[in-house]
Amino acid sequence: MLTIDLGALAENYRDLCERTRPAECAAVVKADAYGLGMAQAAAVLWRTGCRTYFVATISEAIDLRTLLPEAMIYVLNGLLAGTAASFHAHNLRPVLNSAREVREWAGYCTHVREALPCAVHLDTGMNRLGLSGTDIDEVTGIAELWQTVALSLVMSHLACADDCTHAKNAQQRTRFDVLRAMFPEAPTSLANSAGILLGRDYHYDLVRPGIALYGGHPQRQGESPFRSVVHLMGRILQIRDAEIGETVGYGATRTLDRPTRIAVVSAGYADGLFRALSAGDGEKGLTGYLGPYPVPILGRVSMDLISVDVTDVPEAFCQRGAWVELLGPNVSAHAMAAQAGTIDYEVLTSLGNRASRRYIGS
Repeated sequence: MLTIDLGALAENYRDLCERTRPAECAAVVKADAYGLGMAQAAAVLWRTGCRTYFVATISEAIDLRTLLPEAMIYVLNGLLAGTAASFHAHNLRPVLNSAREVREWAGYCTHVREALPCAVHLDTGMNRLGLSGTDIDEVTGIAELWQTVALSLVMSHLACADDCTHAKNAQQRTRFDVLRAMFPEAPTSLANSAGILLGRDYHYDLVRPGIALYGGHPQRQGESPFRSVVHLMGRILQIRDAEIGETVGYGATRTLDRPTRIAVVSAGYADGLFRALSAGDGEKGLTGYLGPYPVPILGRVSMDLISVDVTDVPEAFCQRGAWVELLGPNVSAHAMAAQAGTIDYEVLTSLGNRASRRYIGS
């Protein structure tokens, strides 16, 4: 069972607003709100006061527009050829990532005789999306382009903000200050969730949190200041006893070194529990919780099942049908990600749709 605490989501948004005021706090709701449900998350964020949203693709933006008719919606992946009319029809704002996209948007605006809003993304050192130095020289040299469009945001993206000690953060901020001055005056944006935690020098006019909203830890250092939003529980299907020397699970990767009570839990990699959370001999894998008691995984994570060690759990807690916490207050997305060798973002977006979902606190 997957429980999504929309009250915690709203509280995280209010926390981020307080941290970044007077900058506007937008919300990134791409990838179905990081896998938690864009329809539910966007509605709560709107009621909490969020008015500006970022998604990755135009299809996501059109879906969001049906949910929030009055929201300001930016599409991070930019203007694909031939999509300008769709942006216009749905009142969406492309984040223009190249000189070619700037020209195409300006051409469409000229065609419809209306200066339509857009953002410009400047590459300040990530070498992913964004106008390169050559692109910037090209478009800033044509003054009439900026009389044709309505530039509503100038933005860039930090490559290393998850490491608050990395020198590239300040380098990108300095580069952004130089480049944004070459464009017509417009609101500016640099910080994602991790960038917000770098301090006010990175906040500019608008911040774009994503993972922090959903309870992930944006930075490598310290503890997350944000409330957990996601709780994944697996139900005990069977409890069995095994002897010293017996093995558990596929591949016989875990040999028991004591008489062990095993709980077989209905959850696996089809539910977002990475196979890397397995625990063979001499390995530490995922540790869930049965009430207040830790229950470490035994053997491999399979598609639908895991086995956990409940030898030290009182019988009152350990019953067929009981729920084991696999992600939640005791097992953060950040901790699970570290154990699996990945990041919070992948944990949340991998949860899948098989588990029954329950939304609370809306």
